[in-house]
Amino acid sequence: MDLNLPDPDQDWGLPGWIYANERFFREEQDKILRPSWQIVCHLNDIPAAGDFHTFEFLGESVVVVRGKDGGVKAFANVCRHRAARLLDGPTGRCARIICPYHAWTYALDGRLIAAPYPETYPALDVDKQGLAPFQVEVYRGFVFVRLEGANSEEGGPSVAEMMAPYDHELEPYRFEEMVPFGRVTLRPRAVNWKNISDNYSDGLHIPVAHPGLTRLFGKGYGVEAETWVDKMWGQLIDELSRNPSERLYQRILPDAEHLPPERKRLWTYFKLWPNQAFDIYPDQVDFMQFIPVSPTKTMIREIAYALPDERREMRAARYLNWRINRQVNAEDTELVARVQQGMASRTFTAGPLAVTEVSLRSFGRKMRALIPEARLARPPEGW
Repeated sequence: MDLNLPDPDQDWGLPGWIYANERFFREEQDKILRPSWQIVCHLNDIPAAGDFHTFEFLGESVVVVRGKDGGVKAFANVCRHRAARLLDGPTGRCARIICPYHAWTYALDGRLIAAPYPETYPALDVDKQGLAPFQVEVYRGFVFVRLEGANSEEGGPSVAEMMAPYDHELEPYRFEEMVPFGRVTLRPRAVNWKNISDNYSDGLHIPVAHPGLTRLFGKGYGVEAETWVDKMWGQLIDELSRNPSERLYQRILPDAEHLPPERKRLWTYFKLWPNQAFDIYPDQVDFMQFIPVSPTKTMIREIAYALPDERREMRAARYLNWRINRQVNAEDTELVARVQQGMASRTFTAGPLAVTEVSLRSFGRKMRALIPEARLARPPEGW
């Protein structure tokens, strides 16, 4: 994907048909989603040897496990004998990975270490029947996996390379020391994943559809886009909101001593290509992932992380943060549903983009570079 080439469609959004088309959905699975990095968990979710986290993505069950050496590996959660699923549940701990079907047994590093009656398998090569690995990268404590693309140009840059323009901004938050705050939640939405992604990076709707954020930030909401990451931000203003939850959050948010002065009351949002985001607050970090299920169904996967802090004010601020953003999420849910419904109209092809819609321009450029059919106003014949 050469992003340096001119994009003749840079002033236009993506066409509506690609937000519901089955063939396009298959194309983006192969060309965009399977070669992309996907977050699974944090190292502090799997602190001890044998701790594991599972992750369902595009028909694959991935298991990330902490090894006896302290390292982290990711495998297909599939036995190499008859394809039985190995580990159940989103989290757990095991000394070894034992198949519940025929008791094939794997070490935490994925090696096949036992198979009943091995002499009866003429084709068995123990050294070649370990669990199928996936590429893993740990970035500031968060564990990412990639299904495909480890040895090809299609795989693209590492997470660290993608986040490089903003890595210095993340450093003060001490991501590596954060622990889970709550649990993973899954929220199904009857919309295409790209509509959720587009909405997340859209700054123009903030003063129109999010009165709470406008009360908190005033007119100071910013948006910018690097090649692989979008950044949005708002600084809490001094004028107290008339909304009780917002006003109390403004008043009691305690000092985060580890943050520089300019970040102590800053809300920052980062969207990492193509489908995941970090909401970074002085009090916590929320992670969100837009997992495609079908052309018109998406599962939003999310969890919060925070530095250990037992101050009453911090506990209250985190609760108020949740209340404020629950309302924001409800507003976004309605907005995205409206867009998905409108995309079904044959009167809509693609809309013009303002020069300030830098994130949507960046997203569209990459989509069109990877799937040229995204330039067409209507689906090709046979699609």
